[in-house]
Amino acid sequence: MKNVTRPDLESIRAAARRLQGLARRTPLVPFEGPSGEAEIFLKLENLQPIGAFKVRGAGNAIYSLDRAELERGVFTASAGNMAQGVAWCARRLGVSAAAVVPDHAPRIKLDAIERLGARAVLVPFDEWWRVMEEHRYSGLEGRFIHPVSDAAVIAGNATIGLELLADLPDVGSIVVPFGGGGLSCGIAAAVKALRPEVRVVAAEVETAAPLSAAFSAGAPCTVDYRASFVDGIGAGRVLAEMWPLVRELIDAAAIASLERVAEAVRLLVERHQVVAEGAGAASLAVALADPELPRPVVCVVSGGNLDAARLATILSGEIPD
Repeated sequence: MKNVTRPDLESIRAAARRLQGLARRTPLVPFEGPSGEAEIFLKLENLQPIGAFKVRGAGNAIYSLDRAELERGVFTASAGNMAQGVAWCARRLGVSAAAVVPDHAPRIKLDAIERLGARAVLVPFDEWWRVMEEHRYSGLEGRFIHPVSDAAVIAGNATIGLELLADLPDVGSIVVPFGGGGLSCGIAAAVKALRPEVRVVAAEVETAAPLSAAFSAGAPCTVDYRASFVDGIGAGRVLAEMWPLVRELIDAAAIASLERVAEAVRLLVERHQVVAEGAGAASLAVALADPELPRPVVCVVSGGNLDAARLATILSGEIPD
């Protein structure tokens, strides 16, 4: 596969225009920290129609296709949120949609995929990862919308960066959950085109932190992957096609423990009545653990699709299996 190119401001602004009326302009709110000072802000992408930022990338990619191509249908590979984004956009356009999903995906996301009219094809994690690497899946037809490395997906994600700068021009750093780099690189492309000094940090979880390992090794390398309640981020390896762009745009990676992510989920509920899934709370977990991050800090709350049972476990002070 070819390396992914950095989206320019023209393509990002075109995506913003295309997404008007499709994706919401989500709020940026101050986090109620212990000192009461607004040093951390929350970009609440969990308030998107599907409960996650993925509607931006999916919407820009799908609405960029001509009608003839759309008639063949669309499909993606997703742990759940991108599948919902593709399904939601496809339903609005009246075309078929499907998603290859790892078999440990939470029930709340599988139910949402089906509710939106898409077909979910459950496969073991290693098989799902091969779809991510090969951009194809035998048995599914139509246009494959890659959840990470599709140029239109990245440009759609980048619209978050434009909104951040409009709402908080003096932002010092941005912490973004890192799944494959499509979100973090999109935001960084927009922000660094306008404010190159802003620091962009990728948030990972201890059960799967391939970017931290790649930065240490100087190249993508395989790491241990363990499924956890933080299901929206983490993999065994950084996609080779994404590595040059990630290395160019992301300033650092930081790893949060499951305990810190669970605590961030609790804090968001208790202080803001915001439900974030594990991936969405990872950015706050990283920001709270690092007082050296240039202030003010924006934490991207990427999604809120968390099973009720898992949320109850977290709110009781425990960590879900």
